Amino acid sequence: MLQSYQEHGLHAPATFELFARTLPEGRNYLLACGLDSALAYLETLEFGAESLAVLEHVGFPASFLDWLGELRFTGDVWAMPEGTPAFCNEPLLVVEAPLPEAQVVETYLINQVHFQTLVASKGARVVTAAAGRPVADFGGRRAHGTDAGLTAARAMYLAGMASTSNVAAGTRYGIPVTGTMAHSYVQAHGEDHAAFRDFVATHPETTLLVDTFDTLEGVRTVVTLAEELGDAFRVRNIRLDSEPLGELAVEARRILDAGGLTSVRIIASGGLDEHGVAGLVASGAPIDAFGVGTRAVTSSDAPTFDAVYKLVAYDGEGRIKHSPGKATLPGRKQVFRQRDASGVATRDILGRADERHEGEPLLVQVMRGGERLPAGEGSLEQARERAASETARLPERLRGLDDASSPYEVVVSDALRADAASLGREWND
Repeated sequence: MLQSYQEHGLHAPATFELFARTLPEGRNYLLACGLDSALAYLETLEFGAESLAVLEHVGFPASFLDWLGELRFTGDVWAMPEGTPAFCNEPLLVVEAPLPEAQVVETYLINQVHFQTLVASKGARVVTAAAGRPVADFGGRRAHGTDAGLTAARAMYLAGMASTSNVAAGTRYGIPVTGTMAHSYVQAHGEDHAAFRDFVATHPETTLLVDTFDTLEGVRTVVTLAEELGDAFRVRNIRLDSEPLGELAVEARRILDAGGLTSVRIIASGGLDEHGVAGLVASGAPIDAFGVGTRAVTSSDAPTFDAVYKLVAYDGEGRIKHSPGKATLPGRKQVFRQRDASGVATRDILGRADERHEGEPLLVQVMRGGERLPAGEGSLEQARERAASETARLPERLRGLDDASSPYEVVVSDALRADAASLGREWND
């Protein structure tokens, strides 16, 4: 496409919007994430010598490659700040740039915003289910690639998880790092006592994994070790990684308390998602924290959503798509979030960017002329705080794990409907 754009002079300003056509199954909202990755990419967009050599080998002509070698992103970007709850058809990201620039970035932008938003939305559900108990990301080894493990750790921390076992993610993003021993460590020693003794000698304030051979015997071994070490015993947690987690937690707590280890906490892991966590919390199991991995990092129950990046204007004129089930609305847009007297969101109005409506405009300009603006430089901690405060201000029916009794209302403005009608499309909510 870029070669044809270049040959035929299609380089007027174009506006693209990245949004979700529908929410993933079982989700009542999305949590915007991935903006930082998107902006970092746009800031540094360049086809270097190696890339151009590959394209030359594919067969692109020298005149096109010379032009491509000079290509940089010079456009403007608007976005929902990371940590903002979003709904169907609401732009997460808006790109306005010369058509070739806006087009060439499509795949990367969808990839980053889609995946990170997907995982942040899943992570928020797990955090909700934990009801105030800390949750750690254990998902790095099951993520769909090393890059996914890193960005997923960031997304889940943004969503409210307390820490990650991924040291690389912790280093890159400033996320607290936590971890435990593996079953292989205990297996290498052949029995719990020797493994626990050696591990606490290296890491006194640690977490001991007690279920390699027999869970409750493992807990009793922790008590024995405490008796042997006396004041030198500083173990903070034990970890249960086998079913039935709830029943084992009850017995483990009894054994620890009887041994005087009332301050040692119980961490549960092993195939958990928001539903498993919620079930354990509801049962009253004495679990102090959770570790979640595979099902969170892959969003296994809803591993994708229909994220699209669509042309909505070109050379000052609105553009739409008419296809049934895939129709779009023309022009750059703004989302206005309305709230009741207590600050709870009641509905959104999806309108033209130049409209004014009651409510908070959610899309803010984060890049101008290819350079990041202060609004696009927010920290991960700020995004995390925003996610916590903004999800708390959603209607209660949306924050639960079940499908909402009624979906959140997103109203298309009359002016936007009129624009669509002028292009031959009647918009039906």
